[in-house]
Amino acid sequence: MRNFHIFYILSVLVLGLSISSCKHDPFLQDIDPTPIDTSDNPVDTTMQGTPCDPDLIYFEYDVLPILISNCAFSGCHNAASAEDGVVLESFQTVMNSDVVKAFDLGDSEMFEVITETDPDKKMPPPPETPLTQEQINIISQWILQGADNLECNPDLNCDTTDVSYAAVIRPILDNTCVGCHGGSVPSGGISFMTYAGVKAMADSGQLLGAVNWDAGYSFMPQGGNKLPDCEIAQLKSWIDSGALEN
Repeated sequence: MRNFHIFYILSVLVLGLSISSCKHDPFLQDIDPTPIDTSDNPVDTTMQGTPCDPDLIYFEYDVLPILISNCAFSGCHNAASAEDGVVLESFQTVMNSDVVKAFDLGDSEMFEVITETDPDKKMPPPPETPLTQEQINIISQWILQGADNLECNPDLNCDTTDVSYAAVIRPILDNTCVGCHGGSVPSGGISFMTYAGVKAMADSGQLLGAVNWDAGYSFMPQGGNKLPDCEIAQLKSWIDSGALEN
């Protein structure tokens, strides 16, 4: 009987140890990689990646918005129309369309047509709004640096203080909006060619609602990616400060 009691006690101890050890067995597939925030504020998991180098051109943030706004629309170079077999909706479709040769402007059809003086060959075709010299410089610099799809996080070096219309807001609108909301027949009758037109949409709340993809608004840029959080924050900062022509 005494031996039975000893055996029973040992069995209970072994079972207890085995149960305790199971609680700490690592099952990596079930581990939540999100860092635990012990403060009262939620952990910001968006501020990751590499800051954008101001001396480099990034296709996703610098070039693609220009193409979406000015080239990749119905009847021209979106996937549905594919005019002349050219689709300019993404990095992959641009490269597949063979309109860019890395490091070589002279052999890059994209550069040739945006700098063409013949109206029958120029892109965007008249009466569409032509690209600005700044936009042409962005595309040419991207080609000359290798036409790569470099990655960065534009929100890491975001400045929303003292946002000016001329230095910050106007370039955002030119690159993402004026392709549709410009020219002699702007989409929806809304023109962003002048400050007055921009101011009216800013004061009505429609500009911020559209780019922020709020419910009840048409998401803009139409057919493109949502603007980076930094650019939306800069637009909001400018609007909140009175949408001045500064």
